Amino acid sequence: MGILNVTPDSFSDGGDFVSVPAALAHVRRMVEEGAAIIDVGGESTRPGALSVPLEEELRRVIPVIRALAAELSVPISIDTTKPEVMRAAVEAGAGFINDVYALRAPGALAMAAALGVPVCLMHMQGEPRTMQQNPHYDDVVGEVSAFLAARVQACRGAGIPDRQLLIDPGFGFGKTVRHNLQMLNMLDSLRKIGPPLLVGLSRKSFLGAVLDAPVTARLHAGLAAATVAVMKGAALIRTHDVGPTVEALKLCAALEAL
Repeated sequence: MGILNVTPDSFSDGGDFVSVPAALAHVRRMVEEGAAIIDVGGESTRPGALSVPLEEELRRVIPVIRALAAELSVPISIDTTKPEVMRAAVEAGAGFINDVYALRAPGALAMAAALGVPVCLMHMQGEPRTMQQNPHYDDVVGEVSAFLAARVQACRGAGIPDRQLLIDPGFGFGKTVRHNLQMLNMLDSLRKIGPPLLVGLSRKSFLGAVLDAPVTARLHAGLAAATVAVMKGAALIRTHDVGPTVEALKLCAALEAL
């Protein structure tokens, strides 16, 4: 899953792809490098980020989604928490919802069920504005697992079939460096919940903390983390760095094919 942030304030590429021509050019490159799905986001969820008004988020993402859908055959995902954006994005050509709130916003669960497209449910402790202010767990793996299992059950109750669900433990969302490393180490335990695992690891701050490196110097650690995640059962890797990630995961695929 290639990341397309059409935001001015995302943590690593804010402002780079806010125009439709720039977004299209970037997506063409990601598809050429092997991206199987493109995730479009119009609201930054970096630590400390403030919410974006509905009309502004629509203004950012809908023209880009229309342009991508008109030109490309790869599926398009909308990275949003707002049911109104979900509906408008699907009408514009998106076929996947990626929600960091796991459909907990008012109306989001019903909207996703009505739209009938696949959905990724992510775990986050708190909200982007405050999530990294002293996050605490007694058992991070157990608590994340319980949350995701409960959200899967909520989706089933709303009529969303299992075949349309994915789950994401939410690396970097309300978790310390140790919490993130524990989640990565025990990622395979989430497979018992049922839906396929989606993970986003590239350029994350916990990688920077391990390396003592800025966001521009975390590629190799991100590739290592993605490889570990796939070896532990991840089915979809969300990344800024499509080409190198595809190359790294080809080795995983070769091992799985033995």
